Amino acid sequence: MKIVLAEKVSPATLAVLKQESDWNVVTHDQIKDGLANELADADALVVRSAVQVDAKLLESAPKLRVIGRAGVGVDNIDAPAATHRGIVVMNTPGANAVAVAELTLGLMVTMARSIPRANSTMHAGKWEKKTLQGTELRGKTLGIVGLGRIGLEVARRARAFGMELIGYDPFVAPVIARENGVTLVAIDDLFRNSDYISLHVGLTPQTEGLINAHSIAIMKKGVRILNCARGELIVDEALVEGLKSGQVGGAALDVFTKEPLKDSAYFELDNVYLSPHIAGSTDEAQEAIGIQLANQVRDYLKLGVVQNAVNVPSLSREEYVDVAPFVDLASRLGGFLSHATPGNLESIQITYGGRLAQMKTDLLRNAVLAGILGDSDQVNQINAAAVAQERGLRVQEDKKEFTQGGAGTVLKLALHSAEGDVTASATVLHGNSPRLLAFDGIDIEAPLTGTLIFIRNHDVPGVIGRIGTILGEHQINVANFALGRNVRSQKVPQGQAIAVVQVDVPSVAKLQPAIEALKKVEAIVNVRVVDLPRL
Repeated sequence: MKIVLAEKVSPATLAVLKQESDWNVVTHDQIKDGLANELADADALVVRSAVQVDAKLLESAPKLRVIGRAGVGVDNIDAPAATHRGIVVMNTPGANAVAVAELTLGLMVTMARSIPRANSTMHAGKWEKKTLQGTELRGKTLGIVGLGRIGLEVARRARAFGMELIGYDPFVAPVIARENGVTLVAIDDLFRNSDYISLHVGLTPQTEGLINAHSIAIMKKGVRILNCARGELIVDEALVEGLKSGQVGGAALDVFTKEPLKDSAYFELDNVYLSPHIAGSTDEAQEAIGIQLANQVRDYLKLGVVQNAVNVPSLSREEYVDVAPFVDLASRLGGFLSHATPGNLESIQITYGGRLAQMKTDLLRNAVLAGILGDSDQVNQINAAAVAQERGLRVQEDKKEFTQGGAGTVLKLALHSAEGDVTASATVLHGNSPRLLAFDGIDIEAPLTGTLIFIRNHDVPGVIGRIGTILGEHQINVANFALGRNVRSQKVPQGQAIAVVQVDVPSVAKLQPAIEALKKVEAIVNVRVVDLPRL
C-alpha cells in the first residue's frame, strides 16, 4: 500500500500509518516531482485544507481508493469526481468536540467573573476588587441548543459546575438527554428560563437567525449568550440592541456571519467577548483529528470498513443509474419532514414500495436519515445510521408491493414522537423529478426541490387568496402552488388542509417577513420553510 500525506501531519498521525511495516508512507516533504506524479501508484491520499483535490488531479491517480481530509470541511475535494472514480472521501467530524466544549465553559466563566477586565486593570496598575464582584455558575440554568457531540460534551462539563441543564434538540431521543442530565424543553421555554444559552447546531432554514429580536425579548433579563457554532444563527443587529439595552447581560462569540470580522458594532461593546473562530484550535484537537483520520484510512485499506465518508459508496454503472434518483428522493423527503414532528423524534419507519423493495435499501435508508438529521454532526449518507443509533432513534424498514397516486415506485416515511406522528410519501416522475404524493394522509402532488413554504390551515374560504396576497406584498414570486385537503371526512378539523408553495427567493432569510405575516392569518395553523437542493 502507498499512502501520500500531501500536507504536514502530527508525529502521532504518522506513527499510526507507520505501524504497517509493508506500507510506503510518503510525507509532504518527500514529494519531489509534484503531487500528480506521486499519486500515479498511490492507494490513499491524506490532505488538510490547502491541497485542492480536483478532477484533473484524480485523473493522475488510477489506483486511489480513499481520500482522507484531516478536518470536517471537504470544499477542497471534488467529492462527485471521487465518487465517479469509486474513491471514498472521508473526513473527521467530532474529533474537536472536547476543544469546543472547553472553550464554551471557559467563556461562561469569563463572563461570570469578568476575567479580561480584571487582567487589563491589573496590567494598568489598578486594584479594582470592589468593581469586579462576579456571579457563580452553580445553580444557574444553562440552555443548550443542539445536543449532538459538542452539546453533550458541554452538558457533561456544566454538570460539574452544578448548573441546571435544559436543552432543545428535536433529533435526540429523550433517553439520551436524561442520561446526560438534560431536561428537554420547547425552544421558547429554553429562551424564557435560561441564565446562559449556548448554541451548538448547524445552519438550516430552521436555525438561521434563531437568536433574533423576538427570541431575545422573551429571554430572562440579563441572559448571557454563547455561540461557538455558526455566526448565522444570530441576527447581529438584534443582539447588539439587546446588549446595549441590558436585556442581554453579555455575549461570547467565536463565530461570525462574515469572517474575518471587520468594522463590527460588537467592537464598541464592553459586555461582548470575541474570539477568532478558535474553538476547535487546540494541539490536542488537531492531533486527535490526525490520529482519527489515520485509523479510518488504515481500517478502510485493511478491512474495508468505511467510517465518516461524505460520499456514496461506489456502485456499478448499472446499479448507480437505477438507484441514484431514489437516493436523491430519499434525502429530499427526509429533509422535507425534518422538524415536522410536534415533539422530540423517537423513531422512524421507512416503507419501500414497488421497485424500491428490490434495490439496495441501505443507501436509501441512510439517505432518508441524512435528510432528517442533516443539520447536526455533519451527518452524511454513510454515517447516518450510526448517528441515529447514537441519538437513540429507532429505525424500522418495511418492503411492500403497493402503488399510490398512479406511481408504481413509492417511498413512504413515518416519523414518531410522544406528542404525535407525521407521514409522507413520494416518488420520482419522468426519471428525474422528485415529487411529494401525500402528507399525513392528504393527497397532494408537489415538487421536492428549491425553497418550499409548507402551510397547514383550516379548510375555509379565502385562505389561498390571503396566502397569494401576502407573498405578493412581500415581492415573493410563486413558482408552484400545490393544495390538498382531507376529503375523507365531512367534518374538516383544524389543520386538515395543506399547501406547499414553491417560491423564488435569493435566500431563505428574505422570506422571514412574509412568514411572520402568514403566521398572523387566523385560518393558518402552521407555517414551515423547507430549503431543498435545486435540480
